[in-house]
Amino acid sequence: MTKHLLKTTAATAGIILGLAAAGTAWAQDAVNLRMTIWSANEAHLAMFNEIAEGFKATHPNVSVTFEPLPFDSYTTTLTTQIAGGNPPDLAWILETTAADFVNSGALAPLTDAFAATEGYDLADVSEKATALWTKDGQLYAYPFSTSPFAIFANNDVLKAAGAKTPAELIAAGEWTWDNAFASAATVGQSGKTGLVVRDFKFQTWQNLASIWNGWGAAPWSADGKTCTFTDPAMVNALTAIHKAIFTDKAMPGPGEDIDFFAGETGMTITQISRASLLPKENPFDWDLVPLPAGPAGEYSVVGQAGVGAFAKGANKDVAVEFLGYMTNAENSKKLAQFFPPARASLLNAETLASTNPLLSPEQIENVVISGIANGTVLPGHTNFAQIQQTIRAGLDSLWVPEADVAAVLANVCSSVSPLLAR
Repeated sequence: MTKHLLKTTAATAGIILGLAAAGTAWAQDAVNLRMTIWSANEAHLAMFNEIAEGFKATHPNVSVTFEPLPFDSYTTTLTTQIAGGNPPDLAWILETTAADFVNSGALAPLTDAFAATEGYDLADVSEKATALWTKDGQLYAYPFSTSPFAIFANNDVLKAAGAKTPAELIAAGEWTWDNAFASAATVGQSGKTGLVVRDFKFQTWQNLASIWNGWGAAPWSADGKTCTFTDPAMVNALTAIHKAIFTDKAMPGPGEDIDFFAGETGMTITQISRASLLPKENPFDWDLVPLPAGPAGEYSVVGQAGVGAFAKGANKDVAVEFLGYMTNAENSKKLAQFFPPARASLLNAETLASTNPLLSPEQIENVVISGIANGTVLPGHTNFAQIQQTIRAGLDSLWVPEADVAAVLANVCSSVSPLLAR
């Protein structure tokens, strides 16, 4: 099964390029666009359907279906659909696989179509935000979400355990990873969970960049060709994480599936778009704060999601037109309720406060705006699926109490280096 998944997901470019070409639907034909997404959140879907209805008002022959796929297997499922001859018209794309999709020629170019759309104002879209989705000056996917990683805190759980809250540590100028882990360990000793890295689950190792970037660590060199898991910064970062899990019980261990938003956990690292999961019934006293400073100083990490139209899709031109409508200035403001925008005109406290009423002006300024302006994007690479699986398998032996961190990481580099060098 693993080999099959690797073959399916690793060869994204080859699979997508194998799509059969088909003619673009004529304007008078009924067109049903299908967009794959990884959110089944009802509020998200309601907003997407509202945008689709707005497009239908001027394109009565066009309907749009949003198809939620499980996040953990999203890219695998998407590429399987493509390989099976059932590709969507549009798709969300993870930042980690951006290089595969953009470089393969799988996606329709967007720059000219967006520039020709009245009122679109492509210049308003940040070049930093679009860099990952651009090749040779041509935009191939729109970065609809540039979402900083941050820490949500449950002050009720922290205070009940006698732990210092992030706000208290920030006020004292002591918001560091040492102190964050200490607070999480205090909660752990009380019988509850201290700190969860959401969606990590000892599988999605790249989400640990939200911690190890504080040590100045990275999985590979800037050119992507050299494994750096054995660099001292990474060894030290993963040693700290290992200690937090197995010695201090500050973080849950393998097999423990903990949901912060259920209200029984001290803190979680996740993207700010997860604020929509905060409970409306039986709410708790929550806070949202930047990531703690690490030995390398203050830092921020962002995850990006792009949305693109497939170049050889049956309804390519209509799909590109809908994408231009969905991401225009007006609809980008709607999307900003849940997905931090790439448009400079929307990156201000006033606009974001109106679309994110849950967040305080201070949270918007310190977490959202600052995080987007200064954040490093999660690590990605061409052939990411195979690289991700190889590193995940290599790290399996790290997640036991007696692990030799340096030795495990040396083995990781031995396994993944040939893939990085391709």
